[in-house]
Amino acid sequence: MKVSRLAASGALAGAAVLALSGPAFAHVSVQPEGAAAKGGYAVVDFKVPNERDNASTTKLEVAFPADHPLASAMPEPMDGWKIKVTKTELAKPLVVHGKKITEAVSKITWTADGKGIEPGYFEKFPVSVGALPEDADELVFKAIQTYDNKEVVRWIEVQQDGQEEPENPAPVLTLSAAAEDGHHGSTAAEDASDKTTTAASSDSAASSDSSDTTARVLAVVGIAVGALGVAYGVLAGRRRSDA
Repeated sequence: MKVSRLAASGALAGAAVLALSGPAFAHVSVQPEGAAAKGGYAVVDFKVPNERDNASTTKLEVAFPADHPLASAMPEPMDGWKIKVTKTELAKPLVVHGKKITEAVSKITWTADGKGIEPGYFEKFPVSVGALPEDADELVFKAIQTYDNKEVVRWIEVQQDGQEEPENPAPVLTLSAAAEDGHHGSTAAEDASDKTTTAASSDSAASSDSSDTTARVLAVVGIAVGALGVAYGVLAGRRRSDA
């Protein structure tokens, strides 16, 4: 009897811990597809889980960092969602690839025109962003999640050093070190192009050498045939003379 009571108490305690810890693991987050290197470009996914069992997520608003404005932010089209990109005039223009940028994306809003994210599911919202700042280690994107029952969850709390994770943490994108070669993308295509060009040059040279060799052989054969013809003509003439 005592064992049963202890087991029941343990089960209830475990359920309480899961109930309290669940939301901390199921918050809106952002992760890059690959690397998000400083000074480069990346595709990032805002992962949105549905935390309710009786409502669907029908709207997501993501605010872009004002302290490190991004000159380019292009969302990927998504079936079942309308997307609105809001831009804001910059107090201090940015210069990207020699071009002056006077405005940047300040917010992207996704609104469901269908069922949205139903209970028990999550969805990723991809965005191509850049150029990423070179003077920051991370970017904070504050997000607002709205359910079809009008409930609003604000994922806007910034994690403070040395403190526990807040109840509604804002999505944070961690930036990796800039590429040492100064390139913002892969050089595989360039390497492949160089190899193809080298191979083509080698093939061309080999073909030219082969053609030269063939011409020399034909010339020698022609000379030999010509010599035989002359010799034959001389012999034929002698035979006629003797006759």
